[in-house]
Amino acid sequence: MEHVSNRSLFFENLALTSDFPMSLEIESAKGVFMYDTDGKSYLDFISGISVSNVGHGNSKVIEAIKNQAEKHAHLMVYGEFIQSPQVNYAKLLSTTLPENLNNVFFTNSGTEAIEGALKLAKRATGRTEMISFKDSYHGSTHGALSLMGNEFFKQAFRPLLPDVKILLTDSIDELNKISEKTACVVIETLRGEAGAIENSEEFLQELRKKCTETGALLIFDEIQCGMGRTGRLWAFEHYNVVPDILVTAKGLGGGMPLGAFISSTYLMKQLRNNPVLGNITTFGGHPVCCAAGMAALQLILSENWLHEIPNKEKFIRENLRHPSIKQIRGRGLMMAAELESFEVNLAFIKCCLELGLITDWFLFCDNAFRIAPPLCISFKELEKALQIINSALDKIR
Repeated sequence: MEHVSNRSLFFENLALTSDFPMSLEIESAKGVFMYDTDGKSYLDFISGISVSNVGHGNSKVIEAIKNQAEKHAHLMVYGEFIQSPQVNYAKLLSTTLPENLNNVFFTNSGTEAIEGALKLAKRATGRTEMISFKDSYHGSTHGALSLMGNEFFKQAFRPLLPDVKILLTDSIDELNKISEKTACVVIETLRGEAGAIENSEEFLQELRKKCTETGALLIFDEIQCGMGRTGRLWAFEHYNVVPDILVTAKGLGGGMPLGAFISSTYLMKQLRNNPVLGNITTFGGHPVCCAAGMAALQLILSENWLHEIPNKEKFIRENLRHPSIKQIRGRGLMMAAELESFEVNLAFIKCCLELGLITDWFLFCDNAFRIAPPLCISFKELEKALQIINSALDKIR
């Protein structure tokens, strides 16, 4: 049977996010590869932006989805019925985290989880000031957009939330702007859209100290960098700093839509009253998504992927030394390779697509391309990807 292209329908009937989408029509995906309607294979080097951490079409995740779908899908708005996929996944997550992060509020996405975390911080502290950092990205809804540390993407939607301060990153002097008026400080443990930039351990520890002194709640955004992407299950484990609230999503659902903000039982209780139903969601923690996410997390914990990630990072750095690359930064399998300009990067990304590899640029660093394959990628597959990258860089020189 001949395939009928959906290209015209894509542009006519689907609301798009830009005038220049990648426009690949993918028919299937397995492991680290996607296959288009012509049968061409593409090595996935971005994991749907850190979503497909366990690879595409993993049999254990698929089995969990099927088993749960046969039992039930949506039953009731989140938080009213006792549903085993939610309860069991929340318990498993809590076993991977410090004692003060033992209570999970499931959402549909990362940006919704950020919104819930902000509400929790304001409710628990009775304060209104919120602080984030330059070139930070926390989502696209109004509250998350208010925290975004880049004016280009937010100026068209003002007015946004009041009482938000944007500080310079990795500047300890800037932390003096945190005060007894501050409800929360939100920071990406590893800054994603800025181009995979690490915060220093000293800076994060001083930030933790300042928040403790002032009573401000420290919120770590691990929407991109969590779920094993840096070589630890949670990126904050690298820095000996524990947040008051942890926000996660993307890889959390094993390829299904799922987010969460996680804190202590004591803090989370603040959302139960004054007013009642302080944070609600219809589909948050969908049972099928929770079943998929739990299967994915069990894979990450049981396979050897986390142990291999530092060696995979080393392999990438040692085999990606093309003269066109100005710098490679990041940690684990969340990295950025910086080129001369956006124009060069765009030509490179297009060439990679032609050669069968998918990568893209960063929102706030458009001259760098992503290195974020599924955690399960083999060294042989990594070698193939790096060969394609080096070939593409040669072609555009």
